[in-house]
Amino acid sequence: MKRFLNFPDLGILIFRLVIGLTMGLAHGLGKMPPPEQLTAGLIAMGFPQAVFFAWCAALSEFLGGLLIAAGLFTRHAAVFLGITMAVAVFMAHAADPFGKKELAVLYLASCVLLFFQGAGKFSMDRIFRKK
Repeated sequence: MKRFLNFPDLGILIFRLVIGLTMGLAHGLGKMPPPEQLTAGLIAMGFPQAVFFAWCAALSEFLGGLLIAAGLFTRHAAVFLGITMAVAVFMAHAADPFGKKELAVLYLASCVLLFFQGAGKFSMDRIFRKK
């Protein structure tokens, strides 16, 4: 048991899989293609080219989540997904109580962690970095 407690890359792998697959499949997949409600929300927030930004948000959630799970371009995916979550926290849910924006805050914090930490030893990033 002590060997697993001193094995942070296993923890990062599990974290990446949970965050990435949950975001990609539970949140992103339902936004492919972006629904009118997402585009209308972006228009209401004042985004120019709302259809373009709706696609950016949907792709960052779906593809970004899957890339994070795979550990491929993890830091890049975390940046794009983090920007999407920052918009959700500070714009879309700005006036909402914390309980309503809590999930977006947790995903944003996860993206910050993955950006600074990286994907860890058990990732596609590491395989490609070795070559």
